[in-house]
Amino acid sequence: MTETRLAALRAGMAREGIDAYLIPTADDHESEYVGAHFKARAYLTGFTGSAGLCAVTAGDAALWTDGRYFIQAANQLKGSGVRLMRDGEPGVPTLAEFLQSALPDGGRLGFDGRVVNARMALRLEEQLKGKRVSLAAGQDLVGEIWPDRPPRSARPAFLLTQAQAGRSARDKIEDLRRDMRQEGADAALLTGLDDIAWLLNLRGDDIPYNPYLLAFAAVTREEVLLFAQGEAVPQDVRRGLGESGVELRPYEGVYDWAAALAAGSSVWLDAARVNYALFSRVPRGVRILDKPTSILHRKAVKNQVEIQNLRRAHVLDGVAFVRFMRAVKENVEKAPMDEYTAGKMLEDLRRQQEGFLELSFDTICAYNANAAMMHYSAAPGSAARLAPEGLLLVDSGGQYTCGTTDITRTLALGPVPLLWKKHYTAVLRGMINLARARFLRGCRGLNLDILARGPIWDLGLDYRCGTGHGVAYLGGVHEPPNGFRWRIVPERNDSCVLEPGMVTTDEPGIYIEGSHGIRIENELLCVAGEENEYGQFLRFETLTLAPIDLDSVLPEEMTGQERAFLNDYHRRVYAELAPHLDAAERAYLAACTRAI
Repeated sequence: MTETRLAALRAGMAREGIDAYLIPTADDHESEYVGAHFKARAYLTGFTGSAGLCAVTAGDAALWTDGRYFIQAANQLKGSGVRLMRDGEPGVPTLAEFLQSALPDGGRLGFDGRVVNARMALRLEEQLKGKRVSLAAGQDLVGEIWPDRPPRSARPAFLLTQAQAGRSARDKIEDLRRDMRQEGADAALLTGLDDIAWLLNLRGDDIPYNPYLLAFAAVTREEVLLFAQGEAVPQDVRRGLGESGVELRPYEGVYDWAAALAAGSSVWLDAARVNYALFSRVPRGVRILDKPTSILHRKAVKNQVEIQNLRRAHVLDGVAFVRFMRAVKENVEKAPMDEYTAGKMLEDLRRQQEGFLELSFDTICAYNANAAMMHYSAAPGSAARLAPEGLLLVDSGGQYTCGTTDITRTLALGPVPLLWKKHYTAVLRGMINLARARFLRGCRGLNLDILARGPIWDLGLDYRCGTGHGVAYLGGVHEPPNGFRWRIVPERNDSCVLEPGMVTTDEPGIYIEGSHGIRIENELLCVAGEENEYGQFLRFETLTLAPIDLDSVLPEEMTGQERAFLNDYHRRVYAELAPHLDAAERAYLAACTRAI
């Protein structure tokens, strides 16, 4: 199937005189998750991971993805005619290096300009200028060979109430305009769906796992324009937007708006998020302020209403997880169960909770060796059967009307080898050490990552990803600019100074290919601590409320402080969740949260 589609794509390339063609994982807005209409890379290659970029030439095809997906991509690309490029690994060429070798002098590099961001396109143009390569950004060649392509989503949008958002859209718009004046910007062009959702207190259902609608927005000193598909904006939402001073325009109208910007004016945009087709419409005489808008930082710092709502969301989520944990551990020996059915059971338990909207990402329910694939996805018919032994890693989360959750637990389903318990305890110690951190204002996640990674590095092991990422409020489960990482990865944009109100995950892990995988994850809220002659100290409040499975813990390998933290955490979990459980569930929770 893949070879047939590659042949059809190459025929289109030959017709258009294109020597290499790029197929990214993106929509018109650089969204992390994309709707079915935009899954061109998955359609062409068969690789279904959420991150990856494919380049096709007349005689070659290659796909770059990161360490989260190396194992999955290797399996899905077998026999496809597409080579796997393990991004960042020694000896693996970058995309630019591949194109330098593959493109002829004076060649043409093609892509759909709506799904490639401007910064990437301009960087490639600069890197390839020695070969006089030109960009051909007007052809959606995969769309031409995709006969049953799903339509672009246009699900109904909805507005958050003041009790959900904490601040009005009008106030947020005025804050942005104040920032624009300070930057000397006449207009701000917003293309990220998360930025638009936050600014306008507007949510939708066009993106899997993210409650966003497909839209662009433009803010000037006099007007606010929302470019959206009309059928996605019900009348009550139109009225509410109008009351906030927002005018609705057709979705594609943003391109004409950009082209009509006056010479000598200035527009604030982020070329890493604006697609190349839209960026190219901005007239040459317009000054471009190319950097993230102030929304990036403002939405990362949650207000007190959002924080209170998030605490409620984690209670709802914790109740669902306790019921799931009990059902799996008590029934794995009694009833047939596999990774897929277990994941669906957890989803069903979340759906029973008040205010549940959807999952916040595709549940990772991975047994033993499958858990070594960080972003494994179980499928009906091929999911591993669970047995009363070994480890089950469950990484999951929900979107509720009061917030977004992301939690990972690794459950012992029966006897667990001693080495696995050592690994589990090291991961738990790392998670606890980061959660216990006290640090001065001015620290970044880079300063703190060693706390989580240290016990794992002590074993001569590592994990090929960051330790944690920011989490949005009723939005994307991955939100910059805060995160925990041991080295800067510029494209991640997750190394900002930590501020009170930011929510970041704490999720170290150990992944042994062909054997097992372990991850334990809580969400941490940054809060102010004491202030003294040394400055303002900060600390973390753990938002996640769910038992950490004690059946794989080796208490003798933990320090007294680590055991005390775990016991205190479990006392809090019981106190918060028990009132929402029946007698049998409370008894189970009490056993799960026993002191060690």
